[in-house]
Amino acid sequence: MHPVDPPADAPHDAAVGARAPRPEPLRHDYDLLVIGSGPGGQKAAIAAAKLGRRVAVVERRGMIGGVCTQTGTIPSKTLREAVLYLTGYAMRGLYGESYRVKQDITVQDLLARTHFVIGREEEVVRAQLQRNRVDLLTGTARFVDEHTVQVVGERRGEHQAVSAEHIVIATGTRPARPPQVEFDDRRVVDSDGILAMEQIPSSMVVVGAGVIGIEYASMFAALGTRVTVVERRPQMLDFCDAEVVESLKFHLRDLAVTFRFGEEVAGVSVSERGTVTTLVSGKKIPAETVMYSAGRQGVTDELDVERAGLETDARGRLKVDDHYRTAVAHIFAVGDVIGFPALAATSMEQGRQAAYHAFGEPVHSMAEVSPFGIYTIPEVSYCGATEAELTEQAVPYEVGISRYRELARGQIVGDDYGMLKLLVSPGTHALLGVHVFGTSATELVHIGQAIMGCGGTVDYLVDAVLNYPTLSEAYKVAALDATNKIRALQRFA
Repeated sequence: MHPVDPPADAPHDAAVGARAPRPEPLRHDYDLLVIGSGPGGQKAAIAAAKLGRRVAVVERRGMIGGVCTQTGTIPSKTLREAVLYLTGYAMRGLYGESYRVKQDITVQDLLARTHFVIGREEEVVRAQLQRNRVDLLTGTARFVDEHTVQVVGERRGEHQAVSAEHIVIATGTRPARPPQVEFDDRRVVDSDGILAMEQIPSSMVVVGAGVIGIEYASMFAALGTRVTVVERRPQMLDFCDAEVVESLKFHLRDLAVTFRFGEEVAGVSVSERGTVTTLVSGKKIPAETVMYSAGRQGVTDELDVERAGLETDARGRLKVDDHYRTAVAHIFAVGDVIGFPALAATSMEQGRQAAYHAFGEPVHSMAEVSPFGIYTIPEVSYCGATEAELTEQAVPYEVGISRYRELARGQIVGDDYGMLKLLVSPGTHALLGVHVFGTSATELVHIGQAIMGCGGTVDYLVDAVLNYPTLSEAYKVAALDATNKIRALQRFA
């Protein structure tokens, strides 16, 4: 039985037999366009795709996974693991300072694993985007207007314009290069150039004692390179726990690292024999190589953001609100391009939250308990407040400490210098901060993070049964230390 058309004089919006209205044409090519495939961009794209949105990612050829995969987090951390293994550093406490897995370590030895991991990570990113039906547009993005981006390919005339209802900028950063320094990518390099070195230098000057500078300084020191760190500030890693930083400096000095704090570089002269770094104070430091780690620059210079109504600061970074919106409401920015903390882990969460905010999805932030991980040798990681912050805020706290040398697992793995510190509220027993230094610090910190995020107290750690022997046992030892101090204080109250 076929349906009968309504009479010609029937009203168009009659309840029975009314013609369905024609669907409105799509206003934009995509619901969300993400510029950059690093941790922040990738998670933003996938989060939006999971919500059923039409999503595309723009990325330059050869940069799948962004700086994180190609030149930053993944290569440097893989390089660190290769250094730890080949030098036998972790086992020297057990087998002596002369212990090494390989006597003559080459750059090729270090980079073989690095290139393999980079390749695998590229495959993972591509597979995740493809599995979630996210279009990958290869080329360099330039804004045409606040909703439209021109994707310029490598070949002449290869370009396309795409529009989107929402846009996420996740272009990341590159090493900042001071104009007065002549980089030759051989003798004078930045953190990207380290991965292209032809041989391990016998001596090196590292300019800048930030996270990246100290990570590479510790790696090369473990390889036997004589490292000198030059830092204009009076201290390094001043956002970390002071006791942990002192422990790190002690161990780096034990690896023959020299620190020059409160010093600035006046210039670097280069010859075939090496380099000479001249400081403003007049000191001269000869070295085979100089590595600059003078901050990062946002990769926004080719974006033409002004066409979208945006501005960047002197470092090429974009300003955002608590929802990662820029000055233009439908354009978001996440990751290193918005500045501190500029960590892969926080960038991932920023990307997810930006996508949810764009499409009105409920989202809960736990930024106050985000962990920080510094992959020096040894590792440093923390979550929550430092002693200096609590003191400045006049918040009472008690300290509980556990040292790896007192743990059976610490003896087994040969770590007699590691430590875990808990900062505890004497009144509520809440965990206010967790600070770890030593083997697996970046893994162990998550136990404290989980307790803090769930509103737990140090009493849980006192009562919990933890596997033995493990490094996690440090939590129970530190918790007992803190609660015993609190109990002793209460007896005098």
